[in-house]
Amino acid sequence: MRKRGFILILLAFAAISQLGCGSGVFGANDTATVIAKTAQIRTSYAVVAADLLEVKRGDRLEVVDDFEYEKVLWYRVRAFDEASTEGWIEAQNVITSATLEKSKALAEEFQNQSPQAAGIIRSASNLRSAPDMNPENVLFKLANGSTFEIMAWKFVPKQEVPDVDDAPRGVQKKGKRSKNDEIEAAKEEGEPEKLDEKYDIWYQVKLDPSVSPAPAGWLFGRQVELQVPSDIVFFQQNNRKFVTWQRLDADSANKVGSGDKQGMAPGNWVILARSGFSKPVDGIEPDFDSILVLAFDKYDQSYYTVWRSTPNTEVWGRLPLKVDGKGDNKTFTVTLRNASGQMDEKRFIVFRDKNRLRVTPPEDIAQYETKIKP
Repeated sequence: MRKRGFILILLAFAAISQLGCGSGVFGANDTATVIAKTAQIRTSYAVVAADLLEVKRGDRLEVVDDFEYEKVLWYRVRAFDEASTEGWIEAQNVITSATLEKSKALAEEFQNQSPQAAGIIRSASNLRSAPDMNPENVLFKLANGSTFEIMAWKFVPKQEVPDVDDAPRGVQKKGKRSKNDEIEAAKEEGEPEKLDEKYDIWYQVKLDPSVSPAPAGWLFGRQVELQVPSDIVFFQQNNRKFVTWQRLDADSANKVGSGDKQGMAPGNWVILARSGFSKPVDGIEPDFDSILVLAFDKYDQSYYTVWRSTPNTEVWGRLPLKVDGKGDNKTFTVTLRNASGQMDEKRFIVFRDKNRLRVTPPEDIAQYETKIKP
């Protein structure tokens, strides 16, 4: 009898939940899109609920209601299958139409721009609509190991925030940043301030549909690892890190190696790099301070330097890097600060002379290079 009574209680609870215990904020035409690889629509939001239907990333659902149960948000949804299956799904597995539109609006900002780099996220982290920790701009949580293309980035003054941006939507985690005695001593001695001690970096990213139905957002840089292709990573110096790279091969489909760090064939590259020291002009940091063009010799099976910034000098440049042209005849364009402080677009011509790749830099490139202080 006790067992039968327990079953009746569970059935009653499920029936009540099916009637809808939510806030009723959703209208008849509200939809959600599944962002998890797979998820279950269930009979209720209770632990003992049964699975009704498995849905996959990209599937659309009609949202009927929502309800917060034990601090976890659930949506009551109706699937577009033959049975019009209706039940409950945990909110973290889907993205609502309103939130999806925010992501699409971000993607429109760079629809005509080439990716600047490739990255991977080291731990599950919030994808946001803006480069800050405002608890209201969380779009959804991106899974650990997700890959993406980086379209732009922004330096933000260092704040006391946690290293991992995984707070639920509407919640901001408290962070602590302790002072390092060596850093403070270096400041007193007048040494240059390091970039990563002064700023946090945020990345504006483009997501492939296989990773997420939401195409764009901002990621906190402490969880992001740049995926420099394995064949050129060895040219990265300790005092200068690559910030962007693009293929110069004949119509290469994968410009930055997104999701293909180890598998890309050797090729020709234009690379922009930056030292780790802060060097603002009018409060603005350069995105890069050196230019390097590498080419792969198929006969010698080795790389050679086609062109690079003059040794012991640096440039002051802003992104994006633009590559145009077809076949072996390419150009790349960067924005550089001249001696008068003005920002100019400078165009470099890339061509093949017999079996060697060559670069013709702008005639006045010297005025954009500054000698590094010893």
